[in-house]
Parts: sequence; C-alpha cells; structure tokens
Amino acid sequence: MKTPSLIAVACIAVLALSACGKSEGKKAATQIAARVNKEEISVHQVNAVLSRSGNIPAEQAKAAGRQILDKLVDQELLVQQAVDKKLDRDPKVMQALEAARREILARAYADQVMGAAAKPAAEDIKAYYAAHPELFSQRRVYSLQELAVRATPEQIEALKQELPRTKSLTDVANWLKSKGIQFVGNAGVKPAEQLPLELLPRYHAMKDGQVGLIAGPSGALVVYLVASQSAPMDEAAATPFIEQFLGNRKRAELADAEIKQLKAKAKIEYLNDFGPVADAGKPAEAPAAAPAAKPAAAPAKGPAVDGKSLDKGLSGLK
Repeated sequence: MKTPSLIAVACIAVLALSACGKSEGKKAATQIAARVNKEEISVHQVNAVLSRSGNIPAEQAKAAGRQILDKLVDQELLVQQAVDKKLDRDPKVMQALEAARREILARAYADQVMGAAAKPAAEDIKAYYAAHPELFSQRRVYSLQELAVRATPEQIEALKQELPRTKSLTDVANWLKSKGIQFVGNAGVKPAEQLPLELLPRYHAMKDGQVGLIAGPSGALVVYLVASQSAPMDEAAATPFIEQFLGNRKRAELADAEIKQLKAKAKIEYLNDFGPVADAGKPAEAPAAAPAAKPAAAPAKGPAVDGKSLDKGLSGLK
C-alpha cells in the first residue's frame, strides 16, 4: 500500500468529517439531498459547505448548491471505497483523522473564547486613526524598487558606507556583485497598508528618488522610492478597516491569555529531550497587518514587491 494513496484517502476522510452522523437514524425526505448506495447526503451538509463559500448571489445559490452536492457525491463514493478497503483502520489514516479531530476541537474552543471579544469602542478607533497618519491621513501609494540582500553584519556596514556614493540601484547591484554578495531584486507599486507595518514609518519618511537601507538580522533591504502618490483616507472611510483590525487583535489577545491561563493550571511534563521554548527564545510578536484598503487612485501594476518582512525577501536566496 503506497503512502500517497493513504494520505489522499485520509484527506478525503477528513473532509468527510462534516458528514459524520448521517447514519444516526433516518432523515426526513425533505432533509435528504441525495442517496449514494446506502448512505445519505443531507441538505444541511450542502448548506454548510455553501455557507463557507463566501457571498454567493441569491440567483446563483441554487446552481452553486448543485455543484457542491456533486462534489459531496464524489467524496462519498471515495469514502465508501476507502472504508470498504478498511483504509479507515490504517495507522497513517487513523493518525490523520485524529489530528484533524484535535485541530477542529481546538479551533472550536478558540473560536468560543475569541467570540467574547467586545466591539472596539469609538474612541479606540479614533485614537488608532490619529496614531497612524502614514496609514490614513497621510497615506501614500509607493512605486518601489528593492534589493533583498543576504549579508553578514560586516558586509551590511560596508554597504551603508558605499550607499551614499551610488547614483542608482543599478550601481548598488553592481557593487554587490563585485563583492560576491547575494541579492534578489523586486519592483512594484503598493499602497501603505500593503507594506509591513513595522517598516512603514521608514517608507513614509522617504522622499521620491531617495534610496534607503533597512537592516535586519540576516541581511538588509535596499529600497529605491521611484515615486509616490498622496492618497489620504478620512476617518469615516477608515473606520470599518480599523474596527476589523482592532477586533482581530483583541480576539488574538483573548486567545493568548486563555492559553497562558490553561498552561498555568495544567501539569505539563516534557520527555525524551523535548522541552519548553524559553521566553527569551520566542520570536517577537509580529505586528498585525494594517487594514486592507484600495488606493484612492489605482497605480499601474508591476511585479509584486515582497513587503511581508525582510526575511521573506531574503528567502529567495539559496
């Protein structure tokens, strides 16, 4: 029996978890969407998948439901074959099913805890708007060229010294090549909210035509601001984005607090050379993404700029 086949069947079985319980007594005819051999697919199963499919226009809901039912029928046929061949008793499949069960239960409890988050107050929204002019009142759309550089601290220091003598990003690239320093080039246009929040003040402080350097633990980002366009967003337009952001942050805080409380009450014993991650070794909490918003004037499209983090920009280097 090949492992890929086992994993594929496990995934099918995991997807079929939502169908569990369909054998618990006969359903009324109005609750049944289809019968597949001796098993039934309920209308509730179709509606559950439909509800997770996003905002589907009312006139398209019936057609979408039929497509979902077709997929559930296909899934049921595969699940029946897997059970018939006793793949549900295979250790790898059983492990995958148990892992999925644990993930679903953990997520359900976390969602319950996070559901207690209160709606952000109007004064909190106003304060966040005022504290981040680079995102709202002074928001800009940036046309950027970047070089993600993997280098040692000594090489980064040498790059800092060389940067004022360069006239273009091409000069910087040529210098890096002459020193045998690896780098990856990126270019594109992005509004403020699509740049990493922790680096946005650095971008905001730059003037058009300026070259800047942002150093990191494993390299640096050389940024050339080709041009920028003012695209402010007033408080009324920003409010729904800020409200969503603050709500998500509060829910994450509640989840973190619950985990800490549960750990404090639990008896946890690490064995076989495993141990807890020391607080000092934990990565710093990543700033939450800024609220997504469309630029006031849509910029011309270009290659995507890697703006998530410096390390991600450097991940393209081998």
